[in-house]
Amino acid sequence: MLARRFLARRRWVLVRLAGWSLLESTQTFLGGYGVAMALDHGFLAGHAGIGVAWLAVAAVAIVFGGSATGGLFRALADLVEPLRDGLVRRVTVGALTEAIDAPARAADSAVVSRLTNQSEIARDSFAGLVLVARSFVFTALGALVGMAALAPELLVVVVPPLVLGLALFLATLAPMAARQRAFLDADEALSTQLGMVATGLRDILAGGARDSVAARTHELIDAEARAARSLARWAGARAIALGVAGQLPVLLLLVTAPWLLDRGLTAGALLGALTYLTQALLPALHTLMHALGAAGTRLLVVLDRLTAGPTVVAPAPRRVPGAAGEPPRVRVHRVTFAYGPNAAPVLRDLDLTVEPGEHLVVVGPSGIGKSTLAAIVAGVLAPDRGEVHVAGRPVRPIGGDPSRLRVLIPQQAYVFTGSVRENLLYLCPDGASASALTASADAVGLLPLIERLGGLDAAVEPASLSQGERQLIALGRAHLSPAPLVLLDEATCHLDPVAERRAERAFAERPGTLIVVAHRISSARRADRVLVLDGVHAVCGTHRELLDRSSLYRDLVGDWHAERI
Repeated sequence: MLARRFLARRRWVLVRLAGWSLLESTQTFLGGYGVAMALDHGFLAGHAGIGVAWLAVAAVAIVFGGSATGGLFRALADLVEPLRDGLVRRVTVGALTEAIDAPARAADSAVVSRLTNQSEIARDSFAGLVLVARSFVFTALGALVGMAALAPELLVVVVPPLVLGLALFLATLAPMAARQRAFLDADEALSTQLGMVATGLRDILAGGARDSVAARTHELIDAEARAARSLARWAGARAIALGVAGQLPVLLLLVTAPWLLDRGLTAGALLGALTYLTQALLPALHTLMHALGAAGTRLLVVLDRLTAGPTVVAPAPRRVPGAAGEPPRVRVHRVTFAYGPNAAPVLRDLDLTVEPGEHLVVVGPSGIGKSTLAAIVAGVLAPDRGEVHVAGRPVRPIGGDPSRLRVLIPQQAYVFTGSVRENLLYLCPDGASASALTASADAVGLLPLIERLGGLDAAVEPASLSQGERQLIALGRAHLSPAPLVLLDEATCHLDPVAERRAERAFAERPGTLIVVAHRISSARRADRVLVLDGVHAVCGTHRELLDRSSLYRDLVGDWHAERI
């Protein structure tokens, strides 16, 4: 519809383009006709001078037709430059409209690409297609008129396979475009997936999503391979169409030569027809089919992207942060784990049950196995012996989306290049409303940082953030996620005590089960229970109970107080 309106407003330009093309096509007509006349009335008739004269006429026609090239390209410029200008205007208006609705997207690099690279691709592809299409039309016209002038019987042999081949080719255009689009979509989806996996590998493992992400990646690889095979099959069909339209007429002309000669066709006319077919029609067909099959498809894809209106994002379903069903029970039964076959176990026959909705803090000396326990519960590590169940199901393998059940935030917070919103929604498969985003950000103390960065749609550059700021973003992400089990592995160690207290209070008030590897004694005081690991025995109880029952815990508390943390 858009193309028809564009061309309808430029009828005079199309008339000029057709006029110059018609002038250019005279060389096609005189090329084959001159060869036929030179042979029949010149060389075969014993008049070499006449033969040379007709060949000279054909040569002059080539020069004369070439002189039309200047006018042809001027008319072409009058057609394609307004297209480029219109596309740039449309992209600019769309970008400004979108920027009004989302100011943080005003510097979107995709807009720059559309204004420069993609607009130029559209202009060049359109110009190429116009040149190729009009060249074929007028070349075919000159060749067919020339054959009709030589002998109408030639058309009986040449036209049917030509029309059949063109019909086959035209029938492949829509499926080819669909397959090309499917291949491009599959390639973009795979590239996006591989980029996500490469930058978020640790979080994928932490969320227990290794198997599901691997399965999704394999699906995308298979989808791209299927799209490529389908595209190749339709490219083969295009080759068949080229053979039928361009090479079958030559074969038929040779096969029917005796019949044509019996009907009075001269040798010159037969050679002229072969000249039309091999020197004009076949090259023009090959160029047309290649251009429409490749550049034409690319033009359609680019025009789709350039002429699409501003993206309208449907409002995400409203949800309460952290509301994801019943809090799960965590059960660790006789778990043993060692880093290597000859290493001493970090955890040995550990038994632990964390009740639904409970807030458990894990403490112990450095290197005693606290982070290892968190990783095993999250599914990042598999125990050498023993079992781990969350919500009554084995941690590994786990069905469905693991981010819906548990989330682990390690000490080194993962933040990727993108917007604040994208970073916060990283663990939300179904999205979240703006109010939910704001509520989670406010709960963990992230709002001041968001305001300083420029809002939820502001760009995040991880290298420009401090470790504490990266931890705040990761905490906001975990708080917003639907996972009813949250594991914080010293995830607040780079925050000051006030910010840490606010963040831990937010997770304690959030529906779900919470396991925290503690960095400060204040974390243990706020917990329902505390698990003390000493490398041999594990003791679990409240803060007051452990002061009486565990000498290691008393030492840890004393050390914490001595350091005034």
